[in-house]
Amino acid sequence: MSARRSLIAGNWKMYKTSAEAADFARRFVPLVSGLADRDIMIAPPFTALETVAGILKGTNVALGAQNLFWEAEGAFTAEISPKMLAAAGCRYVIIGHSERRQFFGETNDTVNRRVRAALPVGLIPVMCVGETEQEREAGQTFSVLDKQVRKGLKNLVANELGTLVIAYEPVWAIGTGKTATKEQAQTAHQFIRSLVANLFPAGVAAAMRILYGGSVKPENISELMAMDDIDGALVGGASLNPESFAKIVCY
Repeated sequence: MSARRSLIAGNWKMYKTSAEAADFARRFVPLVSGLADRDIMIAPPFTALETVAGILKGTNVALGAQNLFWEAEGAFTAEISPKMLAAAGCRYVIIGHSERRQFFGETNDTVNRRVRAALPVGLIPVMCVGETEQEREAGQTFSVLDKQVRKGLKNLVANELGTLVIAYEPVWAIGTGKTATKEQAQTAHQFIRSLVANLFPAGVAAAMRILYGGSVKPENISELMAMDDIDGALVGGASLNPESFAKIVCY
């Protein structure tokens, strides 16, 4: 287990109305209120952000968003700007999730633009990277991760990376019930950390939190968190139930 402060984050994807999100938050907060040694984040849909922000205020649970656009404002119908998220109470923002890459044309370049837009308003980017099943079977895991990390962090300087989080999510393990073994996950996390160490001054990689995502459940969180380079989890389906997610958070 690493000395870095762990972060357990819930990505709700396209689930929960404002009322359902509020109900979750009210039930969830008391279940984790005693935890002071780790960071906790939930990322509801945009429509529920302000409602949930009000419930989380003054608690140890932070609010995150699932995406943002890289411009501060303008004629960009249906997009959400970084300052809108910050004003709504967000502390974190998920960027480059594989579903955004797969279904909505997200590229390493647009991921980079979004990361760079999040930082000036104080948002903590959770930048997602990961290979598909075909890429893993073809032995391309490390080359895919290398490209995604390098391009995602392009033109950033060391002092901008103080808060940035990377989430390793093997695409073949997201929502499939398949989970990377703790050894597979550790190997990928170690590779990402060593890559960051090559790109930036000493200390940046050692301090950076790298999360694992992909069918994380109460049953497998402890063994994942025991790995040296795994600093937390980005949880999908299992974060939709307050009791289930609390069990993961309280690993």
